[in-house]
Amino acid sequence: MSGNALYTDLSGYYDLMCADIDYQAQSHCAQRVQQLFGNGGRRHLDLACGTGPHVRHFLDAGYASSGLDINQPMLDRAALRCPEARFVQQDMCTFRVDAPLDLITCFLYSIHYSASIERLAACIASVHGALAAGGVFCFNAVDKQRIDNASFVSHSARHGDDQFRFSSGWYYRGDGEQQALRLRIERTVAGQSEIWNDEHPMVAVSFAELQALLEPYFEVQVLAHDYQCLMPWDNATGNALFACVRR
Repeated sequence: MSGNALYTDLSGYYDLMCADIDYQAQSHCAQRVQQLFGNGGRRHLDLACGTGPHVRHFLDAGYASSGLDINQPMLDRAALRCPEARFVQQDMCTFRVDAPLDLITCFLYSIHYSASIERLAACIASVHGALAAGGVFCFNAVDKQRIDNASFVSHSARHGDDQFRFSSGWYYRGDGEQQALRLRIERTVAGQSEIWNDEHPMVAVSFAELQALLEPYFEVQVLAHDYQCLMPWDNATGNALFACVRR
Protein backbone atom coordinates (compact mmCIF):
# COMPACT_ATOMS: atom_id res chain seq x y z
CA MET A 1 0.00 0.00 0.00
CA SER A 2 1.42 3.41 -0.91
CA GLY A 3 2.12 5.98 1.78
CA ASN A 4 -0.59 8.37 0.65
CA ALA A 5 -3.15 5.55 0.40
CA LEU A 6 -2.20 4.29 3.84
CA TYR A 7 -2.56 7.70 5.40
CA THR A 8 -5.88 8.22 3.62
CA ASP A 9 -7.20 4.88 4.85
CA LEU A 10 -5.88 5.41 8.39
CA SER A 11 -6.52 9.13 8.77
CA GLY A 12 -9.00 8.23 11.50
CA TYR A 13 -6.19 6.52 13.41
CA TYR A 14 -3.48 9.10 12.77
CA ASP A 15 -3.77 10.60 16.24
CA LEU A 16 -3.26 7.14 17.73
CA MET A 17 -0.15 6.71 15.62
CA CYS A 18 1.18 9.97 17.06
CA ALA A 19 -0.12 9.43 20.60
CA ASP A 20 3.39 9.54 22.08
CA ILE A 21 4.11 13.02 20.68
CA ASP A 22 3.99 16.02 23.03
CA TYR A 23 2.30 18.50 20.71
CA GLN A 24 1.88 21.04 23.49
CA ALA A 25 5.61 21.08 24.27
CA GLN A 26 6.50 21.44 20.58
CA SER A 27 4.01 24.28 20.10
CA HIS A 28 5.15 26.11 23.24
CA CYS A 29 8.78 25.74 22.17
CA ALA A 30 8.05 27.32 18.77
CA GLN A 31 6.26 30.18 20.52
CA ARG A 32 9.35 30.76 22.69
CA VAL A 33 11.55 30.69 19.59
CA GLN A 34 9.33 33.32 18.01
CA GLN A 35 9.51 35.50 21.12
CA LEU A 36 13.31 35.20 21.37
CA PHE A 37 14.33 35.44 17.72
CA GLY A 38 11.34 36.66 15.73
CA ASN A 39 9.17 39.72 15.26
CA GLY A 40 6.73 38.85 18.05
CA GLY A 41 3.77 38.56 15.68
CA ARG A 42 1.04 35.96 16.03
CA ARG A 43 0.12 35.09 12.44
CA HIS A 44 0.97 31.38 12.24
CA LEU A 45 0.92 28.60 9.65
CA ASP A 46 1.64 24.93 10.34
CA LEU A 47 3.00 23.05 7.32
CA ALA A 48 2.06 19.36 6.99
CA CYS A 49 -0.46 20.04 9.75
CA GLY A 50 -2.11 16.60 9.67
CA THR A 51 -5.19 16.53 11.88
CA GLY A 52 -4.33 19.91 13.40
CA PRO A 53 -3.03 19.24 16.95
CA HIS A 54 -0.33 21.92 16.71
CA VAL A 55 -2.84 24.41 15.31
CA ARG A 56 -5.12 23.72 18.27
CA HIS A 57 -2.36 24.61 20.74
CA PHE A 58 -1.46 27.78 18.84
CA LEU A 59 -5.09 28.89 18.76
CA ASP A 60 -5.39 28.29 22.49
CA ALA A 61 -2.27 30.42 23.01
CA GLY A 62 -3.88 33.36 21.19
CA TYR A 63 -2.32 32.94 17.74
CA ALA A 64 -4.16 33.46 14.47
CA SER A 65 -3.26 29.94 13.39
CA SER A 66 -3.87 28.06 10.14
CA GLY A 67 -2.80 24.76 8.61
CA LEU A 68 -1.65 23.35 5.29
CA ASP A 69 -1.46 19.72 4.19
CA ILE A 70 -1.55 17.71 0.97
CA ASN A 71 -3.99 15.16 2.40
CA GLN A 72 -7.65 16.21 2.41
CA PRO A 73 -8.93 13.55 4.87
CA MET A 74 -6.40 14.88 7.39
CA LEU A 75 -7.61 18.43 6.79
CA ASP A 76 -11.23 17.37 7.25
CA ARG A 77 -10.36 16.08 10.72
CA ALA A 78 -8.28 19.19 11.45
CA ALA A 79 -11.31 21.37 10.66
CA LEU A 80 -13.36 19.42 13.21
CA ARG A 81 -10.66 19.90 15.84
CA CYS A 82 -10.14 23.59 15.03
CA PRO A 83 -13.34 25.01 13.46
CA GLU A 84 -12.10 28.58 13.91
CA ALA A 85 -8.93 27.97 11.87
CA ARG A 86 -8.40 28.02 8.11
CA PHE A 87 -7.02 24.88 6.49
CA VAL A 88 -5.87 24.62 2.89
CA GLN A 89 -4.84 21.71 0.71
CA GLN A 90 -1.54 22.67 -0.90
CA ASP A 91 1.89 21.26 -1.61
CA MET A 92 4.26 22.70 0.99
CA CYS A 93 6.98 23.03 -1.67
CA THR A 94 4.95 25.41 -3.83
CA PHE A 95 2.46 27.02 -1.47
CA ARG A 96 1.36 30.65 -1.46
CA VAL A 97 -0.41 32.75 1.17
CA ASP A 98 -2.76 35.72 0.96
CA ALA A 99 -0.96 37.81 3.60
CA PRO A 100 2.48 37.69 5.28
CA LEU A 101 2.93 35.43 8.28
CA ASP A 102 5.02 35.82 11.42
CA LEU A 103 5.70 32.16 12.21
CA ILE A 104 5.71 29.00 10.10
CA THR A 105 6.22 25.63 11.75
CA CYS A 106 6.82 22.15 10.35
CA PHE A 107 7.20 19.43 12.97
CA LEU A 108 7.37 15.61 13.03
CA TYR A 109 10.30 15.83 10.58
CA SER A 110 7.79 16.65 7.85
CA ILE A 111 10.31 18.91 6.07
CA HIS A 112 11.79 15.65 4.76
CA TYR A 113 8.58 14.93 2.82
CA SER A 114 9.97 17.35 0.25
CA ALA A 115 11.47 14.11 -1.15
CA SER A 116 14.33 15.72 -3.13
CA ILE A 117 16.90 18.49 -2.69
CA GLU A 118 15.26 20.46 -5.52
CA ARG A 119 11.85 20.34 -3.84
CA LEU A 120 13.35 21.06 -0.42
CA ALA A 121 14.94 24.20 -1.86
CA ALA A 122 11.55 25.15 -3.34
CA CYS A 123 9.90 24.62 0.05
CA ILE A 124 12.43 26.90 1.74
CA ALA A 125 11.88 29.57 -0.92
CA SER A 126 8.10 29.29 -0.48
CA VAL A 127 8.43 29.72 3.29
CA HIS A 128 10.66 32.76 2.84
CA GLY A 129 8.16 34.31 0.45
CA ALA A 130 5.31 33.76 2.92
CA LEU A 131 6.98 35.31 5.97
CA ALA A 132 6.90 38.94 7.05
CA ALA A 133 10.13 40.76 7.90
CA GLY A 134 11.67 39.14 10.95
CA GLY A 135 9.34 36.15 10.67
CA VAL A 136 10.49 32.73 11.88
CA PHE A 137 10.56 29.29 10.28
CA CYS A 138 10.79 26.62 13.00
CA PHE A 139 11.11 22.90 12.21
CA ASN A 140 12.90 19.72 13.22
CA ALA A 141 15.13 17.59 11.00
CA VAL A 142 17.36 14.53 11.00
CA ASP A 143 20.96 14.42 9.71
CA LYS A 144 21.43 11.66 7.12
CA GLN A 145 25.01 11.09 8.29
CA ARG A 146 23.84 10.21 11.80
CA ILE A 147 20.97 7.82 11.01
CA ASP A 148 21.13 4.42 12.71
CA ASN A 149 19.31 2.05 10.35
CA ALA A 150 18.78 -0.46 13.15
CA SER A 151 17.03 2.01 15.44
CA PHE A 152 13.26 2.35 15.65
CA VAL A 153 10.61 3.57 18.07
CA SER A 154 7.28 1.96 18.83
CA HIS A 155 4.21 2.35 20.98
CA SER A 156 0.78 0.77 21.42
CA ALA A 157 -2.68 2.33 21.61
CA ARG A 158 -6.28 1.17 21.81
CA HIS A 159 -9.17 2.45 19.69
CA GLY A 160 -12.50 0.87 20.67
CA ASP A 161 -12.03 -2.87 20.31
CA ASP A 162 -8.91 -2.42 18.16
CA GLN A 163 -5.40 -2.72 19.57
CA PHE A 164 -2.72 -0.94 17.53
CA ARG A 165 1.06 -1.16 17.60
CA PHE A 166 3.02 1.43 15.65
CA SER A 167 6.74 1.21 14.83
CA SER A 168 8.87 3.58 12.75
CA GLY A 169 12.52 4.12 11.92
CA TRP A 170 14.80 5.95 9.51
CA TYR A 171 16.79 4.15 6.82
CA TYR A 172 19.64 5.67 4.77
CA ARG A 173 21.71 3.55 2.42
CA GLY A 174 24.80 5.76 2.86
CA ASP A 175 24.78 7.88 -0.31
CA GLY A 176 22.45 10.06 -2.36
CA GLU A 177 19.59 12.38 -1.48
CA GLN A 178 17.00 9.75 -0.61
CA GLN A 179 16.26 8.24 2.78
CA ALA A 180 13.18 6.40 3.95
CA LEU A 181 10.82 6.44 6.88
CA ARG A 182 9.88 2.82 7.48
CA LEU A 183 6.52 2.35 9.14
CA ARG A 184 4.82 -0.74 10.50
CA ILE A 185 1.24 -0.70 11.76
CA GLU A 186 -0.33 -3.75 13.37
CA ARG A 187 -4.04 -3.76 14.17
CA THR A 188 -5.47 -6.61 16.26
CA VAL A 189 -9.19 -7.23 16.63
CA ALA A 190 -10.63 -10.29 18.40
CA GLY A 191 -7.29 -12.06 18.18
CA GLN A 192 -6.88 -11.46 14.45
CA SER A 193 -4.07 -9.18 13.26
CA GLU A 194 -3.71 -7.07 10.13
CA ILE A 195 -0.31 -5.58 9.32
CA TRP A 196 0.77 -2.70 7.06
CA ASN A 197 4.43 -2.28 6.17
CA ASP A 198 5.17 0.97 4.37
CA GLU A 199 8.21 2.95 3.28
CA HIS A 200 7.96 6.69 2.72
CA PRO A 201 10.55 8.28 0.39
CA MET A 202 12.11 11.29 2.13
CA VAL A 203 14.82 13.78 1.25
CA ALA A 204 18.17 13.04 2.88
CA VAL A 205 20.41 15.94 3.88
CA SER A 206 23.21 16.56 6.33
CA PHE A 207 22.76 19.51 8.65
CA ALA A 208 25.59 21.28 6.82
CA GLU A 209 23.73 20.86 3.51
CA LEU A 210 20.49 22.01 5.09
CA GLN A 211 22.12 25.12 6.52
CA ALA A 212 23.58 25.93 3.11
CA LEU A 213 20.08 25.81 1.60
CA LEU A 214 18.63 28.00 4.36
CA GLU A 215 21.30 30.66 4.78
CA PRO A 216 20.58 32.68 1.60
CA TYR A 217 17.13 33.35 3.05
CA PHE A 218 17.47 33.13 6.84
CA GLU A 219 19.63 33.73 9.88
CA VAL A 220 19.86 30.14 11.13
CA GLN A 221 20.05 28.86 14.70
CA VAL A 222 20.56 25.11 15.09
CA LEU A 223 19.24 24.06 18.49
CA ALA A 224 19.21 20.86 20.52
CA HIS A 225 16.19 18.65 19.91
CA ASP A 226 14.84 19.45 23.38
CA TYR A 227 11.48 21.19 23.57
CA GLN A 228 11.88 22.00 27.26
CA CYS A 229 15.17 23.90 27.07
CA LEU A 230 16.50 25.98 24.18
CA MET A 231 20.20 25.18 23.83
CA PRO A 232 22.63 25.07 20.90
CA TRP A 233 22.89 21.78 19.04
CA ASP A 234 25.84 19.70 20.29
CA ASN A 235 27.21 18.92 16.79
CA ALA A 236 26.88 15.22 17.56
CA THR A 237 23.26 14.08 17.84
CA GLY A 238 21.27 13.24 14.72
CA ASN A 239 18.18 15.34 15.48
CA ALA A 240 17.97 19.11 15.79
CA LEU A 241 15.53 21.99 15.93
CA PHE A 242 16.05 24.77 13.37
CA ALA A 243 15.06 28.35 14.18
CA CYS A 244 15.34 30.43 11.00
CA VAL A 245 14.71 34.20 10.96
CA ARG A 246 13.82 35.75 7.61
CA ARG A 247 16.50 38.02 6.19
